[in-house]
Amino acid sequence: MLKKLVAVIAALALLLALPALLSESMLNASVQMLIAALFATAFALLCGQAGMLSFGHAAYFGLGAFATVHAMNAFGGDGLLPTPLMPLAGAAIGLISGLGAGYFSTQRTGTYFAMITLALAELLHALAPHLKEVFGGEAGISSFRMPAWGFEFGSTIEIYYLVLGWTVLCIALLWGLTLTPFGRLVLGLRENSHRLKFLGYNTHALGTFVFALSAAFAGVAGALQALNIEAANYVVLETQVSTAVLLNTFIGGAKVFFGPAIGAAAMTFFGHVTSDLTRSWLLYQGIIFMLVMMYLPRGIVGEILARFRGEGGAVNPVAVLARFAGILVAAAGFVMAIELTQRFFSTDYKAARQAGGWPAVEFAGHMWAPFAPLTWALPIVLIAAGLGLVTFINRREARRQEAQI
Repeated sequence: MLKKLVAVIAALALLLALPALLSESMLNASVQMLIAALFATAFALLCGQAGMLSFGHAAYFGLGAFATVHAMNAFGGDGLLPTPLMPLAGAAIGLISGLGAGYFSTQRTGTYFAMITLALAELLHALAPHLKEVFGGEAGISSFRMPAWGFEFGSTIEIYYLVLGWTVLCIALLWGLTLTPFGRLVLGLRENSHRLKFLGYNTHALGTFVFALSAAFAGVAGALQALNIEAANYVVLETQVSTAVLLNTFIGGAKVFFGPAIGAAAMTFFGHVTSDLTRSWLLYQGIIFMLVMMYLPRGIVGEILARFRGEGGAVNPVAVLARFAGILVAAAGFVMAIELTQRFFSTDYKAARQAGGWPAVEFAGHMWAPFAPLTWALPIVLIAAGLGLVTFINRREARRQEAQI
C-alpha cells in the first residue's frame, strides 16, 4: 500500500510540474491525454469492472460536451455555473441519459447488450444533424470561457490545471468506489451475475446504476473537452470516438484500475506525435491493438503487474532486454515497409510519375528508388532478424523453465 501511495504522489507531483517543463503544443497534448484518461477510466467502470462491453459510449461523452456548451451560453453568455463547475452539467446529462439508456440496454447481456448500446449511440448520431437547436448542425455550437474565482481561463496553463483537477477528482472517486461494498457487487456482475441474482440482488437495477455512473463520468470528460476547445460538434458522437476509448482501455488493461488511463494517455500521445510524421498513424494504432490482444491479453499494464507479482515464472532481465531489442528491430522493418509502400502508392507519387520515370522517395533521411533491391531487402531483413531473435529467446526461455521443473 505504501508503494502505491508513493507512486501516486510522484505521479501527481509530475503532473503538477508539467506546465513548467513542456512547450505550449505539448501542454495542449497533455490536456487531451488527461481527458482521454478520464474517459477511458469511466468506460472501464462499465466494461472492465462490471463486464458489460459498450460500443456506444461516445454518446455520453458527446452529450456532456453539448450540455456544457449550452451551460456556458446560458444567461446571455454569463453561464449557468462558474467555469470551474461547468463539468457538473456534463455529469448531470450523462447521468440522466445513462439511466435511460442503461435501463433498456441492461435488460440484455453479452453481444445483445453491446449491440443495443451501439444502436442507441448511432441513433443519436443520426438525429444530431437534424436537431440544430440542440446540436448546432454541421457547424456545431461554440462558446467562450468566462472568468471566475479570480482566473481568466484564457491561457493553456489555467485550462491544464482545471482539467487536471477534475480528472484527478473523478479518478479518485472511481477508485474509492472500487473499495466499497458496491464496488465488490460491480465485480460480481462481471464474474457471476447469476449468483448475485440468486443471492437476492436486483442485477438489472445494479447494472443500470453502474451504466449511469459510467455515463456520468464520461459526460465529465466530454465537458472538459468542450471547455478546452470552447465548442462542440456532433462529430464527438461518431463511432470512432467509441472505438478509440475501447481500444485505449484494452491496450492499457481493462481489468486493472489504472490500466485504461495509462493506455489512453499513451495512445493519445502516440497519435499526437505520429500524426505529424505519417499519414498511416491510424494503421499503427490498429497494429498495436492487434499485437496487444494477441500477445498481451491482459493489456500492457496488466501484463507488467502480473510479472511483478511473479505470475508466469521468474523474470529473466537478459531475456526481457533481448525480446525488447528484437521487437524494436522488427518494428523498424515494418515501419520502413509501410512508409515506403504508402509513399509509392500515394497520389503525390502518381502525380510525380506523370513527369516520367520512377522517382525515388525520401524516408529517414535517405532516398529510396522503387526498384532498387536494397529498398525492399532491408525491411525484410530487419523483420526477419527481429522476429527470429524473439522466437529464439522464447524457445530458450521455455527450455530453461522446463529444465527447472
